[in-house]
Amino acid sequence: MGNIFMSDPHHVFSWDKLGDIKGGREDLGEEVPVLVYRLMEYSMNHILYEEFGEEKANDLFRKAGFLAGSEYAQNMLPLDKDMTTFLAALQESLKELKIGILRMEELEEASGKFILTVAQDLDCSGLPPTNEVVCNFDEGFIAGIMKAYTGVEYEVREVDCWASGARACRFQGEPK
Repeated sequence: MGNIFMSDPHHVFSWDKLGDIKGGREDLGEEVPVLVYRLMEYSMNHILYEEFGEEKANDLFRKAGFLAGSEYAQNMLPLDKDMTTFLAALQESLKELKIGILRMEELEEASGKFILTVAQDLDCSGLPPTNEVVCNFDEGFIAGIMKAYTGVEYEVREVDCWASGARACRFQGEPK
């Protein structure tokens, strides 16, 4: 059996490469502590920062988030439903998977602009305050979800974060 990460096309991520998690973790199950997730995320961020600098590290995390969000939407969300049904499914799935608690604050359907919050965010809730926003992966994740649903490229930026002193992450998005 070959290495799935090295198969053709080379190093290309797709949903099926996540494997049979239930079958492979019969005793341990599908869930892992947030600590383990953050160990991977923040150690990867550290290395990317050291190798490429802050701007490039943030950009790479956004790109990875975009890919993850696109695959997530295509495999977990009803992309053929109206906006209300889609957002309700997104909200429920993020809560069920313990990624965070989504709330749409503003949505201009005509322009596509939105503001949403994610409380108890997997990436940052509980971090010490540093007066910065740190959820670059989430920015890309949300942009990838919106592109999968609307077919339009989105620019998504975090404007409030647990690390900046807020109690929920707030993201602004608009079509590019």
